[in-house]
This record gives sequence, structure tokens and C-alpha cells, in this order.
Amino acid sequence: MTDVVHDQLSKTAPTPGDLMTRRQRVQLVLVLGSLIAIGPLTIDMYLPALPAIAADFATTSAAVQLTLTGTLAGLAIGQLLIGPLSDAVGRRGPLIAGLAVHIVASALCVVAHHIAVLGALRVVQGLGVAAATVVAMAVLRDLFSGTAFATLLSRLLLVMGAAPILAPTLGGGVLRWTDWRGVFVTLAVFGVLLVVVAVVGLPETLPAERRQRGGAWTTVGLYGSLLRDRTFVGLVLVAGLAMAALFAYVAGSSFVLQEGYGLDEQQFALAFGAGAVGLIGAAQYNVRLLRRHSPQRILVTSLSIGTLAGLVLLAFAATGFGGLPALLVALWVVLAAAGLAMPNAPALALSRHGEAAGTASALLGAVQFGVGAVAAPMVGVLGNGAVAMALVVAGGMVAALAVLFLVVRPSRLVDLEPNSAVVAVH
Repeated sequence: MTDVVHDQLSKTAPTPGDLMTRRQRVQLVLVLGSLIAIGPLTIDMYLPALPAIAADFATTSAAVQLTLTGTLAGLAIGQLLIGPLSDAVGRRGPLIAGLAVHIVASALCVVAHHIAVLGALRVVQGLGVAAATVVAMAVLRDLFSGTAFATLLSRLLLVMGAAPILAPTLGGGVLRWTDWRGVFVTLAVFGVLLVVVAVVGLPETLPAERRQRGGAWTTVGLYGSLLRDRTFVGLVLVAGLAMAALFAYVAGSSFVLQEGYGLDEQQFALAFGAGAVGLIGAAQYNVRLLRRHSPQRILVTSLSIGTLAGLVLLAFAATGFGGLPALLVALWVVLAAAGLAMPNAPALALSRHGEAAGTASALLGAVQFGVGAVAAPMVGVLGNGAVAMALVVAGGMVAALAVLFLVVRPSRLVDLEPNSAVVAVH
């Protein structure tokens, strides 16, 4: 009942974001986008180097993929810790501390002498970068709600979507001048720049009177209340399973495209970037769709299309029909569907719990990256071929659609109507 009342009030009561000018909103999206970008950069920038890392450490591709899993696991665990902390002490302090941890871990990755050491440091990298991810989402939820949140999150995906496009390309560029260790030098430098951005460009958005009190027991209680909300949990699982499909592609694409189809590092970066363009383009088209359709309707449609495309992808991979072009087209459609689902599932989930935005964002992010951490090595376990990647991608989309209908039940979602913030952003 409290959540429903809160949603109804959010349709009429102005949010802090309603008072922002268009220029201030653009600046906010740029700052938050640059902060969130460090996550995809940390995950994706070294992808072209995965085969080289495996050769350097004389290990298997599955072992190297576990370093990716370590980053995702660190992101998941870190968000569970940092989300409640940011609700208790504010957004800026945890953000800056997390970025500092990321900088140190990135520097230590440069001198890692064993694959296990690199994997452990990648976990620490994920713990640090989690602060940027969860705080950026919480700041956006501090300022906006409902459809306005979904709209600005779509804009935010445009900014942070440059990271998946640029990350493998940047990684490939770095590898032309140095080895894979240079990638981590670049990440450390970027982390330093982000500390400056956070200090200069991001004010505190959680005033003292809205902060959570009560320590660990309050945190446990908040997580308990979130987990008792069936609709919230279902939407979080939907977002996580869609993310699993995305990270299965991230984990398997370098081996499938480079070793399976013979692309070099630069060609792989271009192919990977084309998929990211589909993801970003769909996320931006979502802004237009929100003018005419509800987030829940877009979510149902996008997951239905993504599921169908995932099954087609699996058929192409298993039969070889159409070769590489057909495989890439099917992947592009799946990623575009994810680009429509990714802003709307979190918006619907977080709009139910604005009173604990940091904790809710943390749980959302933890599930997303936690499920991704499970999905990524599954591709390697299944053989690292096109069929293995397609199987996990399709499985994630099928499961997301099933949870949406069996657990969330879209007809029961409270309608999120446009408000002044949505109009003002266009």
C-alpha cells in the first residue's frame, strides 16, 4: 500500500529534478554517464586481449574468462555494501572511496604475475567500480521518478553506451603500442580523472534528513522489505536475466569472433561496436516510445522480440545458416531488445522504493552483475563456440520473459505517467 501511495504521489508532487533547467539536466547526464562508463570500460576494454592473456599465463580460455567473472562478482558484492552505505552517509563519500579502490587495483593489475592474482585483483576492481554504478543510479533516483526516470536513464545509456563501443576499440589501440598490461594503466588514469569529475561536478543529492539511520539492523530490514515485494524482486530478476544475455555475449564474443570466425583484434572491435550501436540506438528510441507507451508495455514487447531473436540466433549458430553475417544480425536484434528492456525494468523497480534508492539500486545492480557473473563462465564451460554463446544468450532472454509473465505479471504494475521532467528534457 505504501508503495502504491508513493507512486501516486510521484505523479503530482514535484521532484528535485523538476526544478532543474535543461542545461543542468544535460550536465547531470554527462557527469553520471562518465561515472557509469567506468564499469563497462573495466569489463570490456581488455576483451581483445583475452587470447593474449591466456597465452601469456599459459592457461585456458575458461580460466581467463574467470577474471571477467571476478569483476562481475566484485560489482555485485560491492553494490550490496555501498548501496546501504550511500543511503546512510550520502552519495559523494562512498563514490570517491570506491573510485580510489579501483585506481589502486588497476595499478596492481599491471604487475600481476599469475592468472589467479589477476583474477583476485579484478574482483577488487569490481568492488571499487561498484560505487560509481550504484551511486549514479541512486543520484538519478534521488532527483527523478517514474517515466522521467526511465527517460533520463535512456539518455544516460547514450552517454555510458559510448563505453562498450569505445572500450574494445581503445583496448585494441592500446594493444598496438603495448601489451595487455597497458590496458590497466589506462583504466587507472581514467579512474583518477573520474575522481576529479566527482569532486567538481557532482553535488550531494541526499540531504541529511533523508538518510537512513540504525546501522546494520536497518540495512537488513531494508533488504528484507525489498525482498518481500514480489513485483520488485521479479523486475530485478528480469533486469538481471537480460543482463545475463548481454554478458554471455561479452564473455564469448572475443573467442567466437576471433578464434571461431578469424577476425583480428581491430575487426572484432568493430563487430563488437556494431552490437553496442544497436543497444544504444534502441535505448534512445525508448525515449520516443515513452511519449506514447508505458514502460511496462515497452518491456513486454522488447523481451518478446529479444526472446524470438535469441532462439533464431541459436538456430543460426547450430546450423551455420547464413554464416557470420546472419549470426551478427541476430545478435544485433537481441542487443537492441536489451537496449529497450534495460531502462524500463529498473525504472519500474526503483519507482516502487524511492525512500531507499541506494539500497534498491544496490540490490538491482547486485542481481544484474551477479547473474552476469554466473552467465559469463557458462559460455566457456559449454565450449566457447558460437552454439555455447547463443545458448546462454537465448536462455537469458527466455528466462527473463518467463519471469516477467509468471512473477511480475505486467497487468498488475502501477501505471507510470509522464510528468514535467519528461517534457522538459526533450
